[in-house]
Amino acid sequence: MVATPIGNLADITLRALEVLQRADSVACEDTRHTAALLGQYGLHKPLLAVHQHNEAEAAHTVVQRLAAGQRVVYVSDAGTPAISDPGARLVRTVQAAGHRVVPLPGASSVTTLLSACGAVDGGSAFHFVGFLSTKTAERQRAVATLASQPAAQVLLEAPHRIQELAAALAVLGDRPVTVGRELTKQFEEVVTLPCADLPGWLASQPHRTKGEFALVLHALPATENHANALSERDLAVLHRLLAELPLKTAVQLAMEVLGKPRNPLYEAALAWKSSQRESS
Repeated sequence: MVATPIGNLADITLRALEVLQRADSVACEDTRHTAALLGQYGLHKPLLAVHQHNEAEAAHTVVQRLAAGQRVVYVSDAGTPAISDPGARLVRTVQAAGHRVVPLPGASSVTTLLSACGAVDGGSAFHFVGFLSTKTAERQRAVATLASQPAAQVLLEAPHRIQELAAALAVLGDRPVTVGRELTKQFEEVVTLPCADLPGWLASQPHRTKGEFALVLHALPATENHANALSERDLAVLHRLLAELPLKTAVQLAMEVLGKPRNPLYEAALAWKSSQRESS
C-alpha cells in the first residue's frame, strides 16, 4: 500500500519509488492518473484498475497475482490508500488469502493540514470524519453532532460541494475552522477563521471554490466542554422523555427543563435511540 503525492510530485518518497520500480504490476484507482505519475519518474508497469466500483472482483485478481509470486503495489489517486479512498476491501481480501500487506507511509491531506492548523497539541485527540453526506438533512444532523464533540474534527470536501458544507458549518458561529485548499499545490491556501465567516471567505474570491478541500474543526474550549457535559441525572431525564416523546420534542423539552444547550442533548438522544434499536 503506497502513498502518493496529493499535489506536489516531489512529495513521493524514495522508498515508494523503489517499491514501484520493483513491482511486477500496479493496482490503482485510476489507470490514467497512475500512468501519468509513473511516467514522471520513468516507470512503466502493467496497471490494474481497482476502484470503488470493482474493488471486490479486482481484489481477487490481485490475490491470484500474489499467489503466482508477483509483487503487486496498490496506489489510490492521491494520498494514502484506504483513507477516504478505495483499498480497505482489497486489504481484507489479500489478508484473508494469507498474504502480507505492507504499508508505506507518505502524503496525506489529513496529517498535512493538522500539522499546520495548531488545533492539536501533543497527546490531544482528533477525529477523522471525512466526507459528510451529500443529503442536506443528513449533513445538518452530522454537523449538529460535530458541534458537541470536544475533540478536533477533520473533514474532506470536493469543490462542487464546499459551499453547501460551509453553509452547514456556519451555524457553529465563532468556533474556529482551518481550511486547507489545494494542499501542496501552487495555489495552496491555509486559513483559520470562525465557522460563521466561512461562506463569506469562499465567496470573496471566485477561485476559492475550486480545488480539493480539507478542513479541521477545532476542539471545543475546555470551559465550554465542561459546561456542556451531561450528568447522569441529565441523561436519565432525557431518556425518560425520549421514551414518551418524539426525538425533537424530547430534546426541546430537556433543554427547557435542564438548562443545557441543544447540541449535547441532541447527540445523546441520537446515541440513545441507536442503542435502543440495536438492543431490540
